[in-house]
Amino acid sequence: VQLQASGGGKVQAGGSLRLSCAPSRRTLSSYRMGWFRQSPGKEREFVAVLNWGGATRYADSVKGRFTISGDDPRNMVWLQMNSLRPEDTAVYYCAADTTARLDVPTTPSAYDYWGQGTLVTVSS
Repeated sequence: VQLQASGGGKVQAGGSLRLSCAPSRRTLSSYRMGWFRQSPGKEREFVAVLNWGGATRYADSVKGRFTISGDDPRNMVWLQMNSLRPEDTAVYYCAADTTARLDVPTTPSAYDYWGQGTLVTVSS
C-alpha cells in the first residue's frame, strides 16, 4: 500500500495551499494519519497528526496556521496551510500509523506507510 500526496506548489508568503493524501488501495486500515516535512539538510519533522478518534496534534511552528482533517473510511487526510512562511518550504509527506496506541506519536519511526512527498515552496 502506498500513500499518494498531492497539492504542493509555489506560493508567496502569506498564501495558502491544501495538501491531500490518499491510499493507493482501499485496504489500508490505520489508527491515525499525519503530515511530516523535510527541508534540505534537515531531518524529517512532525507537522500534524489526526487520530481517527478525533484528536489532533500540531507542531508549535504551525499551530493556528495549519489544519489537518480527514475521512476515516477512505483513509484520506488533508492539510490546509494558511499564512505560509518561507520557513515552511519543504517536501511534505503524509504517513499512516497502523498500530493501536494510547499516545499520539509525532516521531516518523512510529508510522508504517508513507507517501512520496509533495514539494511546497514559499517565497518571500
